[in-house]
Amino acid sequence: MGDDSEWMKLPVDQKCEHKLWKARLSGYEEALKIFQKIKDEKSPEWSKFLGLIKKLVTDSNAVVQLKGLEAALVYVENAHVAGKTTGEVVSGVVSKVFNQPKAKAKELGIEICLMYIEIEKGEAVQEELLKGLDNKNPKIVVACIETLRKALSEFGSKIILLKPIIKVLPKLFESREKAVRDEAKLIAVEIYRWIRDALRPPLQNINSVQLKELEEEWVKLPTGAPKPSRFLRSQQELEAKLEQQQSAGGDAEGGGDDGDEVPQIDAYELLEAVEILSKLPKDFYDKIEAKKWQERKEALEAVEVLVKNPKLEAGDYADLVKALKKVVGKDTNVMLVALAAKCLTGLAVGLRKKFGQYAGHVVPTILEKFKEKKPQVVQALQEAIDAIFLTTTLQNISEDVLAVMDNKNPTIKQQTSLFIARSFRHCTASTLPKSLLKPFCAALLKHINDSAPEVRDAAFEALGTALKVVGEKAVNPFLADVDKLKLDKIKECSEKVELVHGKKAGLAADKKESKPVPGRTATSGAAGDKDTKDISAPKPGPLKKAPTTKAGGPPKKGKPAAPGGTGSTGTKNKKGPETKEIVEPELSIEVCEEKASAVLPATCIQLLDSSNWKERLACMEEFQKAVELMDRTEMPCQALVRMLAKKPGWKETNFQVMQMKLHIVALIAQKGNFSKTSAQIVLDGLVDKIGDVKCGNNAKEAMTAIAEACMLPWTAEQVMSMAFSQKNPKNQSETLNWLSNAIKEFGFSGLNVKAFISNVKTALAATNPAVRTSAITLLGVMYLYVGPSLRMFFEDEKPALLSQIDAEFEKMQGQSPPAPTRGISKHSISGTDEGEDGDEPDEVGTDVVDLLPRTEISDKITSELVSKISDKNWKIRKEGLDEVAGIINEAKFIQPNIGELPTALKGRLNDSNKILVQQTLNILQQLAVAMGPNIKQHVKNLGIPIITVLGDSKNNVRAAALATVNAWAEQTGMKEWLEGEDLSEELKKENPFLRQELLGWLAEKLPTLRSTPTDLILCVPHLYSCLEDRNGDVRKKAQDALPFFMMHLGYEKMAKATGKLKPTSKDQVLAMLEKAKANMPAKPAASAKASSKPMGGSAPAKFQPSSAPVEDSVSSTVEPKPDPKKAKALGVSSKAKSAQGKKVPSKTSLKEDEDKSGPIFIVVPNGKEQRMKDEKGLKVLKWNFTTPRDEYIEQLKTQMSSCVAKWLQDEMFHSDFQHHNKALAVMVDHLESEKEGVIGCLDLILKWLTLRFFDTNTSVLMKALEYLKLLFTLLSEEEYHLTENEASSFIPYLILKVGEPKDVIRKDVRAILNRMCLVYPASKMFPFIMEGTKSKNSKQRAECLEELGCLVESYGMNVCQPTPGKALKEIAIHIGDRDNAVRNAALNTIVTVYNVHGDQVFKLIGTLSEKDMSMLEERIKRSAKRPSAAPIKQVEEKPPRTQSINSNANMLRKGPAEDMSSKLNQARSMSGHPEAAQMVRREFQLDLDEIENDNGTVRCEMPELVQHKLDDIFEPVLIPEPKIRAVSPHFDDMHSNTASTINFIISQVASGDINTSIQALTQIDEVLRQEDKAEAMSGHIDQFLIATFMQLRLIYNTHMADEKLEKDEIIKLYSCIIGNMISLFQIESLAREASTGVLKDLMHGLITLMLDSRIEDLEEGQQVIRSVNLLVVKVLEKSDQTNILSALLVLLQDSLLATASSPKFSELVMKCLWRMVRLLPDTINSINLDRILLDIHIFMKVFPKEKLKQCKSEFPIRTLKTLLHTLCKLKGPKILDHLTMIDNKNESELEAHLCRMMKHSMDQTGSKSDKETEKGASRIDEKSSKAKVNDFLAEIFKKIGSKENTKEGLAELYEYKKKYSDADIEPFLKNSSQFFQSYVERGLRVIEMEREGKGRIPASTGNTNGEEVGPSVYLERLKILRQRCGLDNTKQDERPPLTSLLSKPAVPPVASSTDMLHSKLSQLRESREQHQHSDLDSNQTHSSGSVTTSSSSTANIDDLKKRLERIKSSRK
Repeated sequence: MGDDSEWMKLPVDQKCEHKLWKARLSGYEEALKIFQKIKDEKSPEWSKFLGLIKKLVTDSNAVVQLKGLEAALVYVENAHVAGKTTGEVVSGVVSKVFNQPKAKAKELGIEICLMYIEIEKGEAVQEELLKGLDNKNPKIVVACIETLRKALSEFGSKIILLKPIIKVLPKLFESREKAVRDEAKLIAVEIYRWIRDALRPPLQNINSVQLKELEEEWVKLPTGAPKPSRFLRSQQELEAKLEQQQSAGGDAEGGGDDGDEVPQIDAYELLEAVEILSKLPKDFYDKIEAKKWQERKEALEAVEVLVKNPKLEAGDYADLVKALKKVVGKDTNVMLVALAAKCLTGLAVGLRKKFGQYAGHVVPTILEKFKEKKPQVVQALQEAIDAIFLTTTLQNISEDVLAVMDNKNPTIKQQTSLFIARSFRHCTASTLPKSLLKPFCAALLKHINDSAPEVRDAAFEALGTALKVVGEKAVNPFLADVDKLKLDKIKECSEKVELVHGKKAGLAADKKESKPVPGRTATSGAAGDKDTKDISAPKPGPLKKAPTTKAGGPPKKGKPAAPGGTGSTGTKNKKGPETKEIVEPELSIEVCEEKASAVLPATCIQLLDSSNWKERLACMEEFQKAVELMDRTEMPCQALVRMLAKKPGWKETNFQVMQMKLHIVALIAQKGNFSKTSAQIVLDGLVDKIGDVKCGNNAKEAMTAIAEACMLPWTAEQVMSMAFSQKNPKNQSETLNWLSNAIKEFGFSGLNVKAFISNVKTALAATNPAVRTSAITLLGVMYLYVGPSLRMFFEDEKPALLSQIDAEFEKMQGQSPPAPTRGISKHSISGTDEGEDGDEPDEVGTDVVDLLPRTEISDKITSELVSKISDKNWKIRKEGLDEVAGIINEAKFIQPNIGELPTALKGRLNDSNKILVQQTLNILQQLAVAMGPNIKQHVKNLGIPIITVLGDSKNNVRAAALATVNAWAEQTGMKEWLEGEDLSEELKKENPFLRQELLGWLAEKLPTLRSTPTDLILCVPHLYSCLEDRNGDVRKKAQDALPFFMMHLGYEKMAKATGKLKPTSKDQVLAMLEKAKANMPAKPAASAKASSKPMGGSAPAKFQPSSAPVEDSVSSTVEPKPDPKKAKALGVSSKAKSAQGKKVPSKTSLKEDEDKSGPIFIVVPNGKEQRMKDEKGLKVLKWNFTTPRDEYIEQLKTQMSSCVAKWLQDEMFHSDFQHHNKALAVMVDHLESEKEGVIGCLDLILKWLTLRFFDTNTSVLMKALEYLKLLFTLLSEEEYHLTENEASSFIPYLILKVGEPKDVIRKDVRAILNRMCLVYPASKMFPFIMEGTKSKNSKQRAECLEELGCLVESYGMNVCQPTPGKALKEIAIHIGDRDNAVRNAALNTIVTVYNVHGDQVFKLIGTLSEKDMSMLEERIKRSAKRPSAAPIKQVEEKPPRTQSINSNANMLRKGPAEDMSSKLNQARSMSGHPEAAQMVRREFQLDLDEIENDNGTVRCEMPELVQHKLDDIFEPVLIPEPKIRAVSPHFDDMHSNTASTINFIISQVASGDINTSIQALTQIDEVLRQEDKAEAMSGHIDQFLIATFMQLRLIYNTHMADEKLEKDEIIKLYSCIIGNMISLFQIESLAREASTGVLKDLMHGLITLMLDSRIEDLEEGQQVIRSVNLLVVKVLEKSDQTNILSALLVLLQDSLLATASSPKFSELVMKCLWRMVRLLPDTINSINLDRILLDIHIFMKVFPKEKLKQCKSEFPIRTLKTLLHTLCKLKGPKILDHLTMIDNKNESELEAHLCRMMKHSMDQTGSKSDKETEKGASRIDEKSSKAKVNDFLAEIFKKIGSKENTKEGLAELYEYKKKYSDADIEPFLKNSSQFFQSYVERGLRVIEMEREGKGRIPASTGNTNGEEVGPSVYLERLKILRQRCGLDNTKQDERPPLTSLLSKPAVPPVASSTDMLHSKLSQLRESREQHQHSDLDSNQTHSSGSVTTSSSSTANIDDLKKRLERIKSSRK
C-alpha cells in the first residue's frame, strides 16, 4: 500500500497520466466528477484538460478505459473547447475502442462520435470514420459503419454527407466478412430512407442477390419523409419547435421541412462523371452525313449508348450537338429524328447545366419539328425539349419560344404552348418575373382565340399554370380583356396543375387568390347590367387589390403615386384600364342620342346644329355645365363626344364655339371613363385643329386629357399617324411640339419608338422648316430618355441635318429627364409591394430597348461565310471577319438569332494570328452592342471563350479581351457569367495572365452586385490557390478580390472552404481572410438602378440623372435607360460613366469625366485598427524615413485603395503637382460633409500629407498646410484624439517644416502645432518638438525652442518630458548655440519656465557655464516678471468645450490619453475642490492680497470657488455626479431600504448587457465615493466582488470574442469595473471584508485581464492594463492581510497545477506574493500566522521540494523560501508555536524547513545584536582595531545593500562618518557599481540636510537618475506633508484627494477610470517636480531622522481660510 499513498496525493492530471492503472482509474473518476460539476460550458477550467481527452479514450487497460470513455463523453458534451480534440479523439476511438470486446466500450465510443457531431464537428468525425473503413480489423469496420448509420439516422442527410459513404458502399458489399456486408446492407437501407431512388444508380453494379435483398428491405420502409431526431447545438431551438408542433398535432412547418430535406441529395451528385467524347466512333461525323439512312442510324445508335451514362464529363460538345440538331431539323427519316432527339435528351440529362450553352441552338429546331404528327417522334421531341429546359432558364430561351408561337402550323402552336405550360411548372414566382410573363401571356392570349381547339386547350393550360405559379395578382392585369367563360377555363386549368416545386408555390398562389374574390363577384354581378355599366364594372376587380383610388372617385383626386409613380404602375395596371376600355363597343348614333338626352338638357341637344353661332355657343355653355356636374359613373362619354362631333362637328367655323367644344372634350376625358372608342371619334378633329392659331391650345389640352385617359403611347401613335396622313405642315409641327411636351409630362414608358422614328424621318425630310425644327426638338426630348443609341437611326441623314440633330443632343447632354407629372394619378397603385417595385424599372427599361427595331441577320450568315471564317488561309479568314463586321454595322440592332456565327467566331478567338484574334474581339464587342441584352444566351458559348483570351501573353490582346468582356457584361449583367462552373474552370487554369486579369475583373464587378449566384463558391478553391501563386501579381489581385468574394459569400463559407487546403496554406489563407474581413465593404444597398448615392465613390447607373428630383423618382419612368442590364452592370463599377447623367457618346470622354460624385472617402469598418495592427505586427513598413522611398509610397497607395475614391487616388499619386493641388481642393470641399470618412482614413491622409512635405513645390505645401489647419479644427470640434500611430507618423515630418525659410509657412506650421494640442496631449507633443531642436537647421531649432516655451506657458511644467529637469537641461544647452536666434529662443523659453516656476529653474537646469548663466540671469532680470499663478489659461479654454460634449460622444471619441495637466485642470474646474487643484508650491501660489483688492481678476481665474463652501477643504473629496444617467432616486434614502436595493444593484453588475452593468457600477460608485453612505456597502462586499469577477469572466470569454460589439464599449465597462474597485479598496474597513475565496477569484480575474493580449491591441488597452496594475497594488495593500496572503498561496498552487495555465500567470501571482513579503514587517502583527502556515503546509504537501525543483522556473521555490525566511526573521523562534492548525505536520517539510531556518538565523543574530548594543552605546572606541572597523563598515554596507534595512544602514554610515571624519570608506565603495556609489553619496547628503535642517533641497536630486518611483512613495510623502500641515491622515487613507481627479469632466467619474490613472500619474509626476520635503528616497518607509515640522502651521491655514471667505463674500 506504500505505493498507493504516493499516488493518492497527486493532483488529478498527474493521476490520469500515472503508470499505475489504479491511479489512472482514480484520476479518471475524479476528472469525471470535476466535469460534472463545471456548470459553465465556457469555463476556463475545461481548457486545463484538453490534453487529457485522447488519453481517456485510448487507455490500454480495459476497465480504466471504460471510465475514461465516460469522462470523455461528459467532457465533449459540456466543454466549449472540446471541438479542438475531435480529430485525435475520434481516431483514438476508431483504433482503440471499436476493437474492444466489451459492448459497453463500443457503445460509449459511438456516443462520443455522435456527441462530436452534435457540437458541429460532423465533417471531422465522418472523415475519421471513413478512414476507419479501410482498417484491416473487421470489428473496427463494422463499428464505423454502425456509427455512420446511427449518425445518419439521428442527424439526417443534411449533416452527414452521403456522397463519400455511397462511394465506398459497393466495396463494403464485396467484403469477405459477413458482418461487414450485413452492416453495409443496414446502412444502405438507412441511406435509402433519406434519398430514396437516388441511391439506385450508384448501387446498380453490386451483386444481384444483394440488390434483391436490398430491394425487399427498401419496399418495407415507410413512405413518409424522414426527419432528424437529433439536432446540432445551433439547431436545438428547431428541435423545441418541432416538439411543440407535434404536441399541437399540426405539422405545417414540418411539411415545409420535408420539402427541404428530401431532395437534399441528388442521385446525379453521387455519380462519377464519364468522358464520352473520345469514345465516339472515329467516323461518326462522316457517317452522320452519310446518304444511307442505315449508316446515319448506326452513328446515332453509337451516341445513344454513350449518352445513357447518367453523368457526363464536361467538354466541348458543340460539334456533336450541331450534328444532332441537323438530324432533328433536316433529316427526312422520322425514326432518326426521334433517335437524335433521344440523344439530345441523354446529353442534356448527363450534362445538366453544362448543356445550357447549347440550348439556344437546339430549342428553335425542336419546336419547329413539332409539325411531325407521329406520336413516337412527338414524344421523343417533348422529352428532349423538357430535358433541355432544365439545363437553362426560361429567360434564356424565351426569345426562341416566342418566335415559334406565331407559326401557322397548329401542331407547333399546340406543342409550344404545352411546352410553356410544362416549363412554367418548374418556375417559382421569383423565376417567372413579370417581364417574362408579359410576352408569354400576350402570345398565349392570341392562342386562346385560335380556331383549332387543341391550340386553345394548350394555351388555357399554359395560362392556368402561370396563374398557379405566380398567383392571380400577377397574372390578372394580362387577362383583363378575357371574357368570363375563358377566364373560368383558365382558372379551372390552374386548379388541376401540379407544380414541381411542391406545396410552397401552391400555397403562395392560394393566398394570393383568396384576396381578389370580392372583386370577381362584383364583376359577375355587374355583367347583367346595361352596356354602359359594363365599362366600369370590371374596375373593382383590380382596384380592390390596389387600394389607392376608390372605384368611384374622380381620377384627379387620387394622390399621385409614391415616388416612382409610373414605374410602379408598370404593366400591372397599364394593361388594366387600357385593355378594358377597348372593350367599349361603338354605339350607333341613335343609341348615343338616347343616352345623351338622358343627361343633357333638351334645349342643348336641339341647338347643337343651330345655324346661329350664338345659339350654338349657348348650347355649348349648357353642355359644359352639365358635364361639370355629371358623376363619373353616369357619364356616357361616347354618346357625349358623338353629340359634339355631330354636324357641324369639327368643321365648326366660329372659333369661340370651337374653343368651347374642345374644352368640353378635355372635360369629358378628365371626368368620365373615357375609352379609346370615344377617343377615336374626336382625335381626328383635334389633330385638324392643333395648328389653328386660336383653337390650337384647346386642342392640345384636349389631347393631353385623352392621353391621360387612354395612356400616352396609344394616343401618341394615333395622333402621329393622323398628323402625317394629312398635308398641313402647321398641324404636323404643332403635333410634334405637343408630343415633345407630352413625353416630358407623362414620361417615356411604353412609347413605341419605331412608330415615331418613321414619322420623325418624314418630318425631317419635310420642306417646311417649322416641321423640321419641331422634329429635332422631339428628338432632343427622346434623347433624354433613350440615350445615345437614338442617333444610330439617323446616321444616314444629310450631314447638315445630322449636325443640327447633334447640336440638339449636345444641348440635352447632362440634363436629366423631368419627373413625370401626368398619367400617374388615374392608374397609380401606391401599394405595390417591394418585389414589384424592384422589377418595374427593369421592365420599363426593357421596353425602351425593345422599341429599337432589330434586324434579323441569320440569313446573311451563310455557310459560305462561316467556312470563310474557318479557312486555312488567314487572309480569307480576315475577309470573312470583315464581312461579319460589315453585316453587323449595317444592321445596327440585330435579333439574337445569328445562326452558326458563334461557333465560327469562337474558333477565331484562339487563332494563331493575333491580329485576327483582336478583330474577332472587336466584332464581339460590336455584337454585344447590336444585340443588346439578348446577347445573354451567348454568354456560355461565346462569352466564356473571350475570358480565355485574357490569358494571352500579349498585353494588347488582353486589353481588347477585357474591353470585350466588359461590353458584354454591360449588356448581360453578371449573373450569366457567374452561373455554372465555367468561370471557376477558367480560374483553375494555371495561367498567370488569365488569373490576374480575371481576378481584377471580378474585383471590379463583384462589389456592384447585390446578390450573386451560389456557383460563385466554386471559384473559391481556385482563388485560394491564386493567393499562393508563384506570380506576385496573381497573389496581389487575389488578395484584392478576396474582400469582394467575402462580401457575397460571407466569412463562414469562405473559412469553411479552407478545410481542403494543406495546414500551412490554411493558416496563411485564414489570416488573409481575417484581414479581408476587416476591409470587407458592405453590399450595395439598393440596386444600381435605384441608387442615387453610389457605392465606392463611383457613378450610379449609366444615365442616372443628377438632379434632385431623381431622388424621389427612384424606379420611376424617369430613369429607364435603353438598357437596364447595362445599367446594372455599370452601376457601381469603377469605370462608371459620368455621374452628371451625361450620355457618353464615346469612350474617350470617360476618363476625364470619371464619376466624381459620391463620397471620396469610404468608411471601412475597423480599417484603421487593422492597419495599426499590421504596422504593430511588422506586416507593413513602419512610417519612418528620412526621405520617402518608393516602397513607402506604394504601400500607402495600396492601403488607400480600399478607402479612397479611385479617381481621387489617381490625383493624389499623380506625378504632376497640379494634380496634388486638385486633390487637396477636393479634400477641402469634402471635409465637412465627410467627417466620418476623414476620421476613418485620418492615418492615411496624414501620411500622404507627410509625403507632400518632401515636395519642392511651395503651392502644394501651402495648400497642404491650409488643409491641415481646417482638418485639425474639425478634429478638435469632433473631440477626436490622435492615436499614437497617427501622431508618430506625422508630427516629426511637420516639425521639419517649422524650419522653412518662408515666414508664411513657418507661421502656418506653428498654427497647426497649436491646434494639434487640442487633439493630442501637449505632454506627448513635447518630446517630438524636443527632437526637432536637435536639427542642423538653425531656424528649425529656434522655432522648436519657441514652441516649447509656448507649451510650458500654456500647459505648465507637466508638459516637460521625460522630467522637467532633463527637458530644461536639454533646452539650456542651446543657450550656448552659435546662432543668435537659437540662443534667444532658448533663453526666452527658460525665462518662460522661470515665470511659471520661479527660482527652482536654476536647480532644474543644473550647471551652466558662467557665460551662459550670466546671459540667463540678465534675461530674467530684464523680463522682471513676477511669477504668476500656475497656468490657468487652458483651464478656461478647455473645460467649456469638454463640458458641452455629450457624454457618449466623449466616451467614443476620446483618444487614448489626454494631456495630463489639462486633465487636472478640467477636473478642478469641474469639481471645484481646491484639493483637486494642481499641487503647486508656495501656498497654492495665489497672491491673496492682490486677489482681495481686484475682484475682476478673481472672476476669471477662480471660477470654481463659487461652487463650494470653504469647509469642503477639510472634508473628504466629493466627486461630481456621473453625467450619463441620473443615479436612481432610491439611493438618497440609502439607509431605510439599503440591503435589498444594494442586492438588486449588485445583481445587475454581472449582467450580460454592458449598459445595465455600467449603470449598476455607476450607482455603486456613487455610494462608495460618499463617506457617509459607503458603510451601507458593508456586508455586501463579497457579493459585490463575486458579481464583479463574474462580469470580468463574461467580458473575457464572451464580449471580447464578440465581433459585433464595439471594443470601446468593453473598454468603458473595464474602466467602470476598475474604477469601482479602486474606490472600494481605498476604504480599508470595507476592503477588509473580502474573504479569501473571493479574493482568490478576484486576483485570478485581474491577472487574467492583465495578460489578455486582445486588450493590448486596443487603443486604450495599455491604459486599462496600467489601471489594473494600480488596482492590484491597492488590493494587496488594503485587503485583510491574512485573507489576501492565503488567497495568493492557493492561487499559486492552482496555477502551478493547471496544465493549461500560462507560466506568465504564475509569475504574476508570485510577484504579488513578493509584494506581500515586502509589506510583512508592517503587517506581521495583524496576520493570522496559523492560517498562513497551514496554507504553506498544504502548498508544500502538494509540491514537495523535488517536484518544485522540476518546475521550468526556479521562482516558485524561491518565492516560498523568501516568504518563510521573512516570517522566521520577523517572528523568531515563536513561529514554531503557530503550527496549531496543521493536523499531520509530517505530511510536508514545513516544520523541518522552519527549524533549519531558525538554527541558521540564531547563528547570525548573536553577533548582530552585539554590534547593535555597541552602536547604541558610545560607538566604537577610538582605539578599536582596524579589523573591527572593517567588520563594522562591512556590516553597514551589507545593510545598505539589503532592501529592508537600506535606510538604517545609511543612517549608521552617516553617524560613523560624522564621528570618525578621517575614516576611509573608499575601499568599500571601490568594488561596487557606479550606481551604488552615487546612491550612497546622495543618501548621505539627504541625511545631512535633514539633520542640519537645511529645509528644502532641489526636488530633482531624488530623481535625476530617472529611476521609476512607485506611487506608494508619493502617498507616503503626501502623508508627511499632511502631518506637517496639521491634517490628520486617517481620513486621508480612506479617501485620498486623488479620486477627485479620476474622471473626465463630462463623463461619469467611473466611466473613465483609464483617464483617472492619467490624471493620477500626472499628479504624481507633478508632485515629484513641485514638492520638496525631506523624504526623497525611493523607499516606502520613513524610518530615520525626525521629521521636522514645516513652518506652515494650523494657524496659517486658519488665516488662509479667513482670507478665502473674504474673497467669496466680496464676489457675491
